[in-house]
Amino acid sequence: QVQLVESGGGLVQAGGSLRLSCVASVSTVSMNNMGWYRQAPGKQRELVASITRDGSTNYADSVRGRFTISRDNAKNTLYLQMISLKPEDTAVYYCKATVFFNVYWGQGTQVTVSS
Repeated sequence: QVQLVESGGGLVQAGGSLRLSCVASVSTVSMNNMGWYRQAPGKQRELVASITRDGSTNYADSVRGRFTISRDNAKNTLYLQMISLKPEDTAVYYCKATVFFNVYWGQGTQVTVSS
Protein backbone atom coordinates (compact mmCIF):
# COMPACT_ATOMS: atom_id res chain seq x y z
CA GLN A 1 0.00 0.00 0.00
CA VAL A 2 1.33 3.39 -1.00
CA GLN A 3 0.75 6.37 1.24
CA LEU A 4 1.07 9.95 0.04
CA VAL A 5 1.29 12.84 2.48
CA GLU A 6 0.96 16.41 1.24
CA SER A 7 2.14 19.52 3.05
CA GLY A 8 2.89 23.15 2.36
CA GLY A 9 -0.58 24.56 1.93
CA GLY A 10 -1.76 27.65 3.70
CA LEU A 11 -3.15 31.15 3.41
CA VAL A 12 -1.36 33.57 1.10
CA GLN A 13 -2.15 36.90 -0.50
CA ALA A 14 -2.68 37.23 -4.21
CA GLY A 15 0.68 37.42 -5.96
CA GLY A 16 2.33 35.29 -3.32
CA SER A 17 4.03 31.93 -3.54
CA LEU A 18 3.79 28.51 -1.96
CA ARG A 19 5.56 25.21 -2.43
CA LEU A 20 3.62 22.02 -1.93
CA SER A 21 5.33 18.74 -1.11
CA CYS A 22 4.06 15.18 -1.37
CA VAL A 23 6.09 12.48 0.35
CA ALA A 24 5.51 8.88 -0.69
CA SER A 25 5.88 5.88 1.62
CA VAL A 26 7.67 3.94 -1.12
CA SER A 27 10.26 4.75 -3.72
CA THR A 28 8.94 7.09 -6.38
CA VAL A 29 11.26 5.54 -8.93
CA SER A 30 8.58 2.94 -9.64
CA MET A 31 5.85 5.53 -10.14
CA ASN A 32 4.97 5.85 -13.79
CA ASN A 33 3.20 9.14 -13.37
CA MET A 34 2.75 11.60 -10.52
CA GLY A 35 0.58 14.64 -10.44
CA TRP A 36 -1.15 17.41 -8.57
CA TYR A 37 -4.89 17.90 -8.74
CA ARG A 38 -7.11 20.44 -7.06
CA GLN A 39 -10.74 20.74 -6.09
CA ALA A 40 -12.46 23.99 -5.30
CA PRO A 41 -15.79 24.12 -3.43
CA GLY A 42 -18.63 23.11 -5.71
CA LYS A 43 -16.31 22.12 -8.53
CA GLN A 44 -14.90 18.89 -9.87
CA ARG A 45 -11.37 17.81 -9.16
CA GLU A 46 -9.07 18.93 -11.96
CA LEU A 47 -5.55 18.24 -13.09
CA VAL A 48 -3.07 20.95 -12.23
CA ALA A 49 0.19 19.38 -13.38
CA SER A 50 1.71 15.97 -13.95
CA ILE A 51 5.17 14.52 -14.43
CA THR A 52 6.22 11.19 -15.87
CA ARG A 53 9.00 8.93 -14.71
CA ASP A 54 11.32 10.35 -17.36
CA GLY A 55 10.55 13.92 -16.32
CA SER A 56 8.07 14.99 -18.99
CA THR A 57 5.61 17.52 -17.63
CA ASN A 58 2.10 18.64 -18.43
CA TYR A 59 0.22 21.67 -17.07
CA ALA A 60 -3.31 22.97 -17.06
CA ASP A 61 -3.60 26.10 -19.16
CA SER A 62 -4.67 28.08 -16.10
CA VAL A 63 -1.38 27.48 -14.28
CA ARG A 64 1.16 27.18 -17.08
CA GLY A 65 3.97 29.66 -16.54
CA ARG A 66 3.12 30.11 -12.87
CA PHE A 67 3.40 26.60 -11.43
CA THR A 68 6.28 24.15 -11.71
CA ILE A 69 6.06 20.45 -10.93
CA SER A 70 9.14 18.44 -10.05
CA ARG A 71 10.05 15.17 -8.40
CA ASP A 72 13.02 14.11 -6.32
CA ASN A 73 13.23 10.34 -6.40
CA ALA A 74 16.06 10.35 -3.86
CA LYS A 75 13.65 11.88 -1.34
CA ASN A 76 10.51 10.10 -2.62
CA THR A 77 8.95 13.52 -2.95
CA LEU A 78 6.84 15.37 -5.48
CA TYR A 79 6.78 19.17 -5.46
CA LEU A 80 4.59 21.91 -6.82
CA GLN A 81 6.12 25.38 -6.82
CA MET A 82 3.40 27.99 -7.18
CA ILE A 83 4.07 31.66 -7.87
CA SER A 84 1.86 34.62 -8.77
CA LEU A 85 -1.02 32.97 -6.97
CA LYS A 86 -4.54 34.15 -7.72
CA PRO A 87 -7.75 33.88 -5.69
CA GLU A 88 -9.03 31.37 -8.24
CA ASP A 89 -6.19 29.03 -7.26
CA THR A 90 -7.95 28.51 -3.93
CA ALA A 91 -8.68 24.79 -3.54
CA VAL A 92 -7.68 21.61 -1.82
CA TYR A 93 -4.61 20.27 -3.62
CA TYR A 94 -4.15 16.51 -3.91
CA CYS A 95 -1.16 14.44 -4.85
CA LYS A 96 -1.72 11.45 -7.10
CA ALA A 97 0.61 8.61 -8.00
CA THR A 98 0.26 5.77 -10.46
CA VAL A 99 2.18 2.57 -9.85
CA PHE A 100 1.62 0.13 -12.69
CA PHE A 101 -2.19 -0.03 -12.80
CA ASN A 102 -2.82 1.19 -9.26
CA VAL A 103 -3.72 4.78 -8.43
CA TYR A 104 -3.08 6.38 -5.06
CA TRP A 105 -4.20 9.72 -3.62
CA GLY A 106 -3.04 11.83 -0.73
CA GLN A 107 -5.39 13.38 1.80
CA GLY A 108 -5.04 16.88 0.37
CA THR A 109 -3.72 20.22 1.56
CA GLN A 110 -5.69 23.45 1.56
CA VAL A 111 -4.44 26.45 -0.40
CA THR A 112 -6.28 29.71 0.15
CA VAL A 113 -5.39 32.83 -1.81
CA SER A 114 -6.85 36.09 -0.54
CA SER A 115 -7.45 39.07 -2.80
